[in-house]
Amino acid sequence: MSWARDAYAAIRKIVLIEDRIESLSEQVKHLADAYVDLDRRLLRLEAKFELIEKVATARPKRTLPEKSEG
Repeated sequence: MSWARDAYAAIRKIVLIEDRIESLSEQVKHLADAYVDLDRRLLRLEAKFELIEKVATARPKRTLPEKSEG
């Protein structure tokens, strides 16, 4: 019956490995979703900073109108 015990142990290891792989797959999916969310947020921040930079450098300098003689 040694072979039956060995077969049972091997099948048990396979099942445990499969469970661990499923667990890791769920964790990787969760991390991937978090990465996509962070990437989206970072892009929004970059766009805001670029807009602020453009607005700050594109402002025309205001001067007072010259006095007319008269």
